[in-house]
Amino acid sequence: MRLGNGKASLRILVAALTLAAGFGAPSAASVAQAADAHFVLISHAPDSDSWWNTIKNAIKQADEDFNVQTDYRNPPNGDIADMARLVEQAAARNYDGVIVTIADFDVLKSSITKVTEKKIPLVTINSGTEEQSAQLGAIMHVGQPEYVAGHAAGEKAKAAGVKSFLCVNHLATNTVSFDRCRGFAEAIGVDYKTSTIDSGQDPTEIQSKVSAYLRNHPNTGAILTLGPVPAAATLKAVQQMGLAGKIYFCTFDFSDDIAKAIQAGTIQFAIDQQPYLQGYIPVAVLAIVKQQHTTDPAKIRQILQANPKFKARLEAYGLQPSYGPKNIRSGPGFITKDNLDKVIKYAGQYR
Repeated sequence: MRLGNGKASLRILVAALTLAAGFGAPSAASVAQAADAHFVLISHAPDSDSWWNTIKNAIKQADEDFNVQTDYRNPPNGDIADMARLVEQAAARNYDGVIVTIADFDVLKSSITKVTEKKIPLVTINSGTEEQSAQLGAIMHVGQPEYVAGHAAGEKAKAAGVKSFLCVNHLATNTVSFDRCRGFAEAIGVDYKTSTIDSGQDPTEIQSKVSAYLRNHPNTGAILTLGPVPAAATLKAVQQMGLAGKIYFCTFDFSDDIAKAIQAGTIQFAIDQQPYLQGYIPVAVLAIVKQQHTTDPAKIRQILQANPKFKARLEAYGLQPSYGPKNIRSGPGFITKDNLDKVIKYAGQYR
């Protein structure tokens, strides 16, 4: 869609949109010529991880909406030590704000502290906990608390009458992954340890272990998988055992196989951490910090929620953040039959 006719109309529209967003109003010329601030987002993801493309799209959109510039940096091979060096470089460059994942708190703590020691505004995203974010001196954390996500999924299962479940944990080397299983278990009132298997990451092995568990526990009411690979392998086990559509099945994350299973009714829902929000919100937060001269999370949230462009993004892409006193949670969102079409439409871009 064209935005007006000619340069004069464009300048007027840009100025109007800037005022409507609730920020200090630089001249239309300055909006067109230079960004108000320069930020950097540093992730732990290797170059090969396409999941982060959605976050990159969100960064670009937020930059346009808030008239800022955000660099994206990451260790090409996903090495956390390399990531730590990128954080230190960001501190040395004196960015107007830094966004960082807490991929490994112990390894990154020293580097991230160099950012806050220089009074550079910090927002943490994606990995790590809200408690770790606070310890690092961040303004807020934007992500999906794993226990909260698991518990919310368990509440849905409990409402459907589920009283027992199997958690298929393919990430057992990551202790945080068990928070997903524990949250689900505590929501339905069972012990997560006796309900969880270390499935490994090989699809054939996952399928075999799930089949064995279900044979030994024939009264299992539900299955929770923690990602697309175990979901696909578990689907095969469920189908071979004639349990498709008969056992309550939910999973974290999303894929084509998961979409088809939701459509078929084999999977009830997928738990979505809405990565778009993990890119868009932190850039918006830092823009508000810079333009409104506040680091008060409550005030920042109020300004963000009132922003018409942010509202438009949420509505267009079917996104639902949740708000705490300090932090903004990007998830859990839930993908069901009701919103599946919209998610598929924007998958890999904005979802």
